[in-house]
Amino acid sequence: MPLPADPVWFITGCSTGFGRELARIVLARGWRAVVTARGADRVADLVALAPERALAVDLDVAEQGQIEAAVKAATDRFGRIDALVNNAGYGYQSSVEEGEDAAIRAQFEANVFGLFALTRAVLPVMRAQKSGAIVNVTSVGGLIGFPASGYYAATKHAVEGWSDSLKAEVAPLGIGVTCIEPGPFRTDWAGRSLKQTPSRIADYADTAAARMQQTSGYSGQQAGDPVRAAQAMIEAVERDQPPRHLVLGKFGHDAVTARLTERLEEIQSLRAVALAADYPDGER
Repeated sequence: MPLPADPVWFITGCSTGFGRELARIVLARGWRAVVTARGADRVADLVALAPERALAVDLDVAEQGQIEAAVKAATDRFGRIDALVNNAGYGYQSSVEEGEDAAIRAQFEANVFGLFALTRAVLPVMRAQKSGAIVNVTSVGGLIGFPASGYYAATKHAVEGWSDSLKAEVAPLGIGVTCIEPGPFRTDWAGRSLKQTPSRIADYADTAAARMQQTSGYSGQQAGDPVRAAQAMIEAVERDQPPRHLVLGKFGHDAVTARLTERLEEIQSLRAVALAADYPDGER
């Protein structure tokens, strides 16, 4: 499912981090890009890099009207959308017990329901083209649940499971689906895109509270390079068969590999128990 020679990329969350670096590289390669942010003025400098090939769009993915307007603006300007990168979203940390309902629901609106809605709006365009690539930026937290990240992990796990079904439906139509699962990267995620409900229950001092403190303290020291990550995303999409999963960074790759290996070994060790839950052959 290779992209055309002059693809149109639709990238959400371009004001900072992965979205901004990805947009820079896409435009530097001479391609076209729809760059979005909650406030189009926040990406005006990206458009200035290539005014004839870039379109800035004001987009809050939690607002259906803005989604519809953004997709229409993209197709009115460029006539197609070849790669949709669902990058917008943010983090929320708390212990599971102390999570605040309003904060949890707001995160799901942005990280899950907004992503779903935007993808639904773009799919008719890609189906008509019989081609396209959908890239969902999840997280290592979409495959592993860490202390203090239960609700954030839940949003990312939701996108991962949904992406499996999406891939099964759209692969026959020439549309690829890839989830990008970054570990710690040197963006301003912890400083700008992370909300917290402090843990005040002593029983969580060594788990949720300790991890929240650690996360807040290492911003700017992460091993991951956002520019190299953006390049890896493009390389994945350009493959004849884009991968379903792309874990980025040594920490993430090692942690995910270890966790999935552990999970598989546990499931396999209980095979006899699993099979015993079926009706015996003679009773079917």
